[in-house]
Amino acid sequence: MNARRPAFPDHFSAQAADYGRYRPGYPPALFDWLAAEAPARALAVDVGTGNGQAALALAGHFDAVIGCEPSLAQLRAAPPHPRIEYRHETAESLSLPDHAADLLGAAQAAHWFDWPAFCREAARVLKPGGVLAIWSYAYCTVTPEVDRILLDFARDAVGPYWPRERRLVDEGYRGLALPFAPLATPPFAMEAVWDCAAMLGYVGTWSAVARCRARSARDPMALLVPALAAAWGEGRRAVRWPLVVKAARA
Repeated sequence: MNARRPAFPDHFSAQAADYGRYRPGYPPALFDWLAAEAPARALAVDVGTGNGQAALALAGHFDAVIGCEPSLAQLRAAPPHPRIEYRHETAESLSLPDHAADLLGAAQAAHWFDWPAFCREAARVLKPGGVLAIWSYAYCTVTPEVDRILLDFARDAVGPYWPRERRLVDEGYRGLALPFAPLATPPFAMEAVWDCAAMLGYVGTWSAVARCRARSARDPMALLVPALAAAWGEGRRAVRWPLVVKAARA
């Protein structure tokens, strides 16, 4: 693991274990498509890898994967894999040689980057014809009543605590222009079947929830639990998050 210790806006280290436990998984079809678009399958780089969720999926398609992450707490929660090397570094300063990567991906992470600096790094580390891909998700859909409760909580209970970068997610990454020739991307979505406890665990990983706890000395989840439990009822429900995927070829 690289020993760099960069400064960065860390909104997730405190809940790193819960992030790995409660965050939904990306669809296998996304990684099938990324691997098919890459010029070769020698090396994929997952930038802002977090707990290694996307890196693990990429390891099923590429000979080697490098997962780069500035949060040591997140890296410690990432499971080992024989084809993955985790490095402690930022997206804007990658310890990779020039033109080394077939794929450079960022899963639910690009909105935290210094975008111009990251684009320069992408141009440096990608092979000619290599693929740059970023993807994100905002709010999920369950039922109209559950959706309303979750959106009200996100806006009213913890709205003032969202980091400003979150706006890029809500806008579907419209403000992040890729520096290469764009690729047409098929539609993708994440899906899960959860009970109410799993949904509450997921909401507890939101950066706005963590900041509210830290800055107000109160737990906003206490407002959500009774309302969500009443709307959810017993048992498990289907949950869906549409993915925004932007990709381009160097």
